[in-house]
Amino acid sequence: MDAQTDKIITELLRKPETKRQAFNLLVKEMSESLYWQIRKLVLSHESANDVLQNTFMKTWEHLDQFKGDAKISTWMHRIAINESYALLQRERMTAMSDFEDLEDICLQRMHSDPYFDGDEVESKLQAAIMSLPEKQRLVFNMKYYQEMKYEEISEILGTSVGALKASYHHAVKKVEAYMTAELY
Repeated sequence: MDAQTDKIITELLRKPETKRQAFNLLVKEMSESLYWQIRKLVLSHESANDVLQNTFMKTWEHLDQFKGDAKISTWMHRIAINESYALLQRERMTAMSDFEDLEDICLQRMHSDPYFDGDEVESKLQAAIMSLPEKQRLVFNMKYYQEMKYEEISEILGTSVGALKASYHHAVKKVEAYMTAELY
């Protein structure tokens, strides 16, 4: 969402008479980018939809707490990341009690997802990405898949641009190493 649209929606959200209409517009504007951000973290369509719904519900519930220090789109991306991590944490706890590996569970779920086309290279890439530490995985997905600028990622994650560049660089090297090792 561009800065001007973000500003207009934010202003409309502050007025009781236009709040609901503005929120509907916000959902329309943000759904696709939030979905793909979430999907790259949780991997399955079904889980991504659940997290997206939770993101919109949390946004609506806490709209009065939005101070306007950042763009509303940035705030929503942060909520989506937190909700994605909350889902992954719940799944990790379940996996630990079942002695299963969360990464394996996510990859299995991706393969059984009706929207996954079964491409072997994509599957290996997702396995490589899942092997990254959470922060590197997040930065990699935002930069590689969503083509976000480091400055925008910095706003969302509250991390310096330099640290993000380093995280992305390390992530790329690890993904390359994983993909290369998988080829032999």
